[in-house]
Amino acid sequence: MPLALEYDRHVWRKRAPRARLALWFGWLALAALTAWSWQVMTQDTIWSFVADAPRQARDIGARMVPPRWEYAARLWHPLWDTINIATLGTLLAIVFAVPVAFLAARNTTPSLALARPVALFVIVASRSINSLIWALLLVSILGPGLLAGIIAIALRSIGFIAKLLYEAMEEIDEHQVEAVAATGAGGAQVLAYGIVPQVMPAFAGISIFRWDINIRESTILGLVGAGGIGLQLEASLNVLAWNQVSLILLLIFGTVVASEWVSARVRRAIT
Repeated sequence: MPLALEYDRHVWRKRAPRARLALWFGWLALAALTAWSWQVMTQDTIWSFVADAPRQARDIGARMVPPRWEYAARLWHPLWDTINIATLGTLLAIVFAVPVAFLAARNTTPSLALARPVALFVIVASRSINSLIWALLLVSILGPGLLAGIIAIALRSIGFIAKLLYEAMEEIDEHQVEAVAATGAGGAQVLAYGIVPQVMPAFAGISIFRWDINIRESTILGLVGAGGIGLQLEASLNVLAWNQVSLILLLIFGTVVASEWVSARVRRAIT
C-alpha cells in the first residue's frame, strides 16, 4: 500500500499564462512608447538652458519680491473687467446651453435622428476648443476688447453646461413626468412641472461651477487681447516688471480663492 497518494493540485492564479504574457508585452510596449515620446519631445531641448533654469528661477523670484503694492490702483478696473467677462460669458452660455441640452437629452429631444446629433455636435465642438483659442479667433474677427473675451468664454462654456445638464435630464424620475402627463397636461406643462423642477438644483450647481471655472480662464484672455487683468499681466511681462507681475499674480490668486469660496457657499445652499 503506498505511503502517500499524490493528487493533481490546481493552483489558482489571477491570470492565465497567455494573459500574463500579453500583460508583460503591453507594459514593454508602453515603456518603449514612453521612451520614444520623451526622445521626440526633447530632441530640440537645449540642455544647457535646463541646467541654468534653477539660477534663472532664483533671479526672477528675487526680482518679484517685494511686489509693487502702489501698482494695485491700476489693477482694480482690469480685475472688474475680468469678473464681468466671466459673469456675462457664463450668462450668455446659459441662454444657449439650455435649449441645446433639451435637444440632446433622449427624453426631451423632439428627434433622436436629427435634433439630438446636431445638439451633440454643438456640445462636442464647444468643448473641443479652448477659450484661449476662441479668444484668438474672436480678437481677429471683432478686434481686441471685452466683447471678444465674453463671447470666447460663452462659446467654451456652452458645451460644458449643456453636457452636464442633458445628462441630469436623462437621470430624472420618469414616474413624476408620467404623473403630470396623466393629468392631461400638455407638452409645455409636462416640461414645466415634471422635468424642470427635477433638474433645477443640478442646473444651478452646474452654472455656478462653470462661473467659478470661467473666473480662472478669463484671467488669461488678456494675453491675446481679449481684455481683463491678463492685459496688464502681458504688459508687465513685456517690460520685465517682475514686481508688478508678482502683484498681479497675487491678485489673480485672491480672486480665484474668493470665487471658489462663493461657488462653494452657493452650491452648498442649493443642495
